[in-house]
Amino acid sequence: MVSLKEFASQLPQEAGVYRFYDEQNNLLYVGKAKFLKNRVSNYFANLAQHSNKTKQLVSQIHHIEFTIVPNEYDALLLENSLIKTNQPKYNILLKDDKTYPFVCITDEPFPRLLVTRQPETLKGTFFGPFAQQKSMHILLDFIAEMYPLRSCAYNLSKANVEAKKYKVCLDFHIGKCLGGCEGKQSEEDYQENINQVMHILKGNLGEVKKALKQKMLDASENWLFEKAQFFKEKLDKLEFYQSKSLIVNPNMGEVDVFALLSDEENAYLHYFRIQEGTITHTQNHHIKKKLDETDEEIITSLSSYFRNLFQSEAKEIITNIALNIEIPNVINTIPKIGDKRKLLDIALKNVFRLKQDFLLKNQDAESKKKEPTQAVQELQKVLQMNTPPLHIECFDNSNIQGTNPVASMVCFREGKPSKRDYRHFHIKTVIGANDFASMFEIVTRRYKRLLNDQVPLPDLVVIDGGKGQLSSACDALKALGIYGQFHIVGIAKRLEEIYFPEDDIPLHINKKSLSLRLIQKIRDEAHRFAITFHRDTRSKNTLKDELLDLEGFGEKTVEALRKQFKTLKKMKDAEKSELIEIIGEAKTEVLLKYFLEKAE
Repeated sequence: MVSLKEFASQLPQEAGVYRFYDEQNNLLYVGKAKFLKNRVSNYFANLAQHSNKTKQLVSQIHHIEFTIVPNEYDALLLENSLIKTNQPKYNILLKDDKTYPFVCITDEPFPRLLVTRQPETLKGTFFGPFAQQKSMHILLDFIAEMYPLRSCAYNLSKANVEAKKYKVCLDFHIGKCLGGCEGKQSEEDYQENINQVMHILKGNLGEVKKALKQKMLDASENWLFEKAQFFKEKLDKLEFYQSKSLIVNPNMGEVDVFALLSDEENAYLHYFRIQEGTITHTQNHHIKKKLDETDEEIITSLSSYFRNLFQSEAKEIITNIALNIEIPNVINTIPKIGDKRKLLDIALKNVFRLKQDFLLKNQDAESKKKEPTQAVQELQKVLQMNTPPLHIECFDNSNIQGTNPVASMVCFREGKPSKRDYRHFHIKTVIGANDFASMFEIVTRRYKRLLNDQVPLPDLVVIDGGKGQLSSACDALKALGIYGQFHIVGIAKRLEEIYFPEDDIPLHINKKSLSLRLIQKIRDEAHRFAITFHRDTRSKNTLKDELLDLEGFGEKTVEALRKQFKTLKKMKDAEKSELIEIIGEAKTEVLLKYFLEKAE
């Protein structure tokens, strides 16, 4: 400790970043400082005044490293970078932006518009990241409506287009592409559309409006009224899209707004970005405090992080708590009245809601941790069992007018789903819709298998159905010689009645009780699992029946398509190149022709 204190006293009085390491050379903490000597020395002076968390950090420090930078803002940027890269134990953790999607305009002839979470895998111009995927898809849908762009992966070099190497696809016929692959749209015209798309992705809607108005005026002056109407419709769509966004003030320009609330353990931040008077990005962020970070330190660190993440160059930052450093060429404002105060109030309202939701979610999580155990204990009393039903299995049948009959079995352990133990069954010995015979078959198959594998039997079996299904299940257990070795009940859907074997009078459990809620949850999960399996089975059979009628399509071809796309809808939406890769060009043409005729 003496040597560390001496080391700190010899640090320069300059701005920089310091790093604390433990004896195993693990990075414990990264911090920034306007004056390194003063900041680092504080850790080793007046130890009694530090919090327990800070004392614990100091006790683990073995050696210190530091980096000098020109100013405190550069120290903040370096600190953010090191925290994100190394995730030190005692720093508030900054979320990695790799989980956010980016929009890429590819670097190729007739550029494509792609969404990716891994920018390094593509070459092109990137926009984002988009924290709100819904808003990103609304934006992409709007762009697709305004500017037809290609979706194929063809190499549309000038030589390939002139050699007529490619043919137009379905997108051309439905107006989603203008056929650049056959030279029906020039590369210059396509690039002009791309330039407008770039403006939209940057939030520069004013530039797009200006260009559309000019084209409309030029067309009308040349008496090309249909063309003028075309651009007017695009302008109307743009104004309608902009009207759906939150317009805060058309004269506001570009501003970043941050609001922070905190308590002893957590901090909550809401950020939104304004461009041309419109909110273009919003983001909520929750962090767990690691040391006694002040609100000023947290909002400064997070504001730098989000401005870098969303590539903001706004010259004004509106906050409810002052930043503790000056950012070059940027004004930090804490407004009291006016339009800027209204913006801050919006952010404060959102961050207050974030805090409430987090606290409520934590309370619910705590109660849910206790609920399964309580529900199991209550169910033991209600069903008059000697031991708690820690292992419960539930069966359900599914068919539509006797077609594709299937069944499911779900398993709950200690009141929670154990999905690795879920099973589904194709009904093999029953023809048509016979729920009683189907139940006999699946219960027999399930427990015959458990007996053969010498696996422990459940404590409780729940049958989704009334007396008939329960009786069939009991017959199956009797045939296997295990009837009476565990409890079995049936639950009837209509009145949520619980039936016991060989008892005509059902049990009515209190509708608000945890025990009934647990049985309902198990029954609903079995029903969901059965319905999903039935839907997949029916879809697979329908797809096979439909495609086998096409010329040249056999079992292997259909199975290859089903394995890749699962459904007809996904198959229809697939790129032509994807289909060619799986079934070849000739069969792809047959399939696309079939889809086109079916759509007509």
